[in-house]
Amino acid sequence: MTTQSPVAGGAGLPPTGSDVASTAGVSVPGTAGDPAPGAHHGPTATEARLDALMPGEMAAKAAEVGVRKAALGFVPMFVLGILAGAFIALGAAFATTVSAGAAGIVPYGIIRLLAGLAFSLGLILVIVGGAELFTGNNLLAMAWASRRISTASVMRNWVIVYAGNFVGAVGTAVLIVAAGQYAFGSGSVGAVALSTAATKVGYGPLQAFVLGILCNGLVCLAVWLTYSARTTTDRILAIVPPIAAFVAMGFEHSVANMYFIPAGMLIRAVAPDSFWASIDKVPADYASLDVAGFVGNLVPVTFGNIVGGTILVGAVYWLVYLRGKH
Repeated sequence: MTTQSPVAGGAGLPPTGSDVASTAGVSVPGTAGDPAPGAHHGPTATEARLDALMPGEMAAKAAEVGVRKAALGFVPMFVLGILAGAFIALGAAFATTVSAGAAGIVPYGIIRLLAGLAFSLGLILVIVGGAELFTGNNLLAMAWASRRISTASVMRNWVIVYAGNFVGAVGTAVLIVAAGQYAFGSGSVGAVALSTAATKVGYGPLQAFVLGILCNGLVCLAVWLTYSARTTTDRILAIVPPIAAFVAMGFEHSVANMYFIPAGMLIRAVAPDSFWASIDKVPADYASLDVAGFVGNLVPVTFGNIVGGTILVGAVYWLVYLRGKH
C-alpha cells in the first residue's frame, strides 16, 4: 500500500525551506531542477513578480473581479454597499471640513486641490477596506462584454449596490448633522456644506449629466489603476491623483451627492438661529435644497456616471485588450 506524502505548507504542517524558496521565487542551490550556473532562463510560474501588472493583465483582472462581484449574495452585496456609501460620505465630510474658512483667503484652485486630496479618503477606504461602490462597479461592463456575466447580473449588482450606497451616504449625513459638526469653525463648516449642496442642485440636467460623465471616467480610471497594484501603498498612490482631479475640477459623483445634498438639506432644516447668525444667512437663502432639487441632480448625474464608467473606461479597455478573447 502506497502512502501519500503530506503537502508542504498544508494545514498544521510548516513549509520546508525549499517550499518557502520556491514560493518566493528564490532558487536554493543544490535543489532538483536548478538551472546550470550561468544559464539564462525566463520567468517561471513560481517566480515572484514585484513589478506592477501590465494593462493586458489589468483587463483580465478587471473581468475576473467583475465575475466575483456579480456572484455576491444579496446580504454581503447590500452591506458592502452601505459601507461604500458611508466611506464616500466620510471623504466628502473631510473635504468639506478642509475647505471651511478658506474662501477669500486661499486661491480657489488650491482650496479645490486640498478638498480633492481629502476626498480621496473615501475611495481609499472602499478599495483597501473592501466595499461595493456603484460608480466603480460600472467596470462590470468589462466582464459583461466578455460574456462572463449576464445583463441581469449586472443590473442586479448595480441596483443593490446603489441602494446600499444611498443608505450609507444618507445615514452618514444624518450622523454628521446630528453631531453638530456643521457648527464647527464658527459655522464655517456648515456654510461650505450649504454652499456645496446649493451649487449642485443649481446645475441643469445636461450640465449635471456631462459633469457626471467626466467624474466617473476619472473614478473608474482610479479603480482601473489599482488593478495594476501589488501592495496597499500601490493602491493608495494610484487612487489619489484621479480622485483629487475630479473633485478639484468640480465634476459630479452620484454617491458623493447622496451625502452632500442631504447634508445641506438637513442643516437647513435643523440648524438653530445661532448657526444662521454666525454665517450671516437665513434658511430661505437655500430654498433650492429640497427633495425635488436632490432628485433633479441625482438622476442625470447617475446616468452620466454610468456613461463615463462603462463607455469611456470599461468599453475602451475591453475593446483594446479583451475583445475576441472570451
